[in-house]
Amino acid sequence: PAEVEQGAIFHETDEGFLRAIDMLSMHVPGGDGTRKWLDAARLAQMKPGSIVINTGRGGSVDDAALVAALTSGHIRAAGLDVYDGEPKVFAGYLGLENVALLPHLGSATIETRDAMGERALQNLDCVLRFDLPPPHRVA
Repeated sequence: PAEVEQGAIFHETDEGFLRAIDMLSMHVPGGDGTRKWLDAARLAQMKPGSIVINTGRGGSVDDAALVAALTSGHIRAAGLDVYDGEPKVFAGYLGLENVALLPHLGSATIETRDAMGERALQNLDCVLRFDLPPPHRVA
């Protein structure tokens, strides 16, 4: 609603959104709904010289399409912390100077790692001490 938008612009479609941005920072969940979401067609809709960052799920990016866009210069640069088929990295990224590849360490903050440890301890407590199902199941 206009009273809460605080200067934000709503885009009805992916195309409108992608044509308007200079940088796409992806933090999307995995699954069929986001599989290869960033494909050649969506990359082509982005402004020339845009930047792509993915710290969500590796499967949400069509690697071959992103490599082609990086190689052509349409996409200026990419920063990737996650990969489809992890821990393997798509070979096309190797040797490109306009891509930064990180070893899935986006969650490597003290706060996040402490919270992960707490969840593991809560699971152990429930299962081993109280014969209850773990509250934080890992699928």
